[in-house]
Amino acid sequence: MDLLEGCIQNYAWGSRSAIAGLLGKPSPSPHPEAELWMGAHPSAPSLIQRDGSWRSLLDVIAERPDVELGAPVVARFGPRLPFLLKVLAAETPLSLQAHPDMAQARAGFLAEEAARIPRDAPHRNYRDANHKPELLAAFDRFEALCGFRRASDSLRLLTALGAPALLSHAGPLARNPDAGGLRSFYAALASQPAAAREQLVATTLEACAAHASSVVSTSGPRTSAGWDASAA
Repeated sequence: MDLLEGCIQNYAWGSRSAIAGLLGKPSPSPHPEAELWMGAHPSAPSLIQRDGSWRSLLDVIAERPDVELGAPVVARFGPRLPFLLKVLAAETPLSLQAHPDMAQARAGFLAEEAARIPRDAPHRNYRDANHKPELLAAFDRFEALCGFRRASDSLRLLTALGAPALLSHAGPLARNPDAGGLRSFYAALASQPAAAREQLVATTLEACAAHASSVVSTSGPRTSAGWDASAA
């Protein structure tokens, strides 16, 4: 059995105590610690202790993939570790995440490689060619939303919210009330210029706050409502 040292990702939504406490390090940590990666991802490989020294797990696997992974794994997935273990510590809500299927991931990655977009560029969408299916096991109380509402339900909620700027893009939800409508709706939002997206978010948040206030005032403090435009 080998000793691994993971790589911590310091995202803004992370905790200053959960991962630090797990690793027996000083708490609170200087920065939010969102994810502890244990694996051989090229951007943040773990370190493995071999013969009294620490080496990159990525390099160790690359030197002898059949020995480190086993021939059946290499035959099926290639000479790489086919999974990445992450310990998540979410202090605040995460952003919306959408993972492509394998065909889309490979095509998108190759297209951005051909366009010479740096893999760490903020506008890059495909930093590798994997589709990233996920399995979540909760160590503590953890709430997660997976998938989307039906387009008809999303349209009903957006109408009740009363955000004209957002509703102006909701035509695909009415015309095509299946997954295709949702895809077109989110594609229209994501393709807006940055300034337009910022304004859309601002006006939607204002509508959410106004709606929540009206629910509290009419139903009492026990019936407050929270709206998340990304989950619509």
